[in-house]
Amino acid sequence: MTVALAGRAPASFEIKSATLPLVALLLKSPDLALLEEELRARFGDLPEFFDSDPMVIDLGPLKGEGDVEFPRLLELLKAYRVNPIAVRGGSEGQMEAAIRSGLAAAPEAAPHPSPVPKGEKEQVPTSALVIDRPLRSGQQVYAKGRDLVVLSMVNPGAEVIADGHIHVYAPLRGKAIAGARGDAQARILSLCLEAELVSIAGVYRTTETELPATVRGKPAQIRLVDDKLVMDPLNP
Repeated sequence: MTVALAGRAPASFEIKSATLPLVALLLKSPDLALLEEELRARFGDLPEFFDSDPMVIDLGPLKGEGDVEFPRLLELLKAYRVNPIAVRGGSEGQMEAAIRSGLAAAPEAAPHPSPVPKGEKEQVPTSALVIDRPLRSGQQVYAKGRDLVVLSMVNPGAEVIADGHIHVYAPLRGKAIAGARGDAQARILSLCLEAELVSIAGVYRTTETELPATVRGKPAQIRLVDDKLVMDPLNP
């Protein structure tokens, strides 16, 4: 039987589809003690990295194995100023446990991103964060959701972090972390590469491995290729 709804639009509400900017946690181990340790190591000194961002917990990497203590997991994540709201990719038992803990079941992500409609431009950040002063040891700058441009020296012990690219138009002697939220297309560029640590999308390299002579102390760029950091001289 077909049911016809009244054609008058409600005055008090309207329902539309919505697309929300979410961060996703790909859980690779049910060991929450290990997760807590690694979260503290990566984000413990970045109180502004998350700003009440909604999060979906992706259980796909677990491949249905292991029991996840969801109440403890949610408490742990909320300590880092994220709001877990949904879960996906788990086994039937994992999903039921997550739903009992108050999470919603999210649909699986599409295998490929939707193409940009013809005639429209892809949305990109409109501006970069520009720092025009030297950064001393112990100082840290984070460009959330955009690129970072530094016009003065990044001294040893200083740290520059960006969700996008990092440009240092001076010696880079501290730590540089680009693609901090997983953007594997991000790059690090410097007019004098002498960094203590460089990282793109979680893949990092420290001074324990000496920089190649072709880029050490020279203009260079760093990019990620097949999960490996590639360093190339600029204007070779």
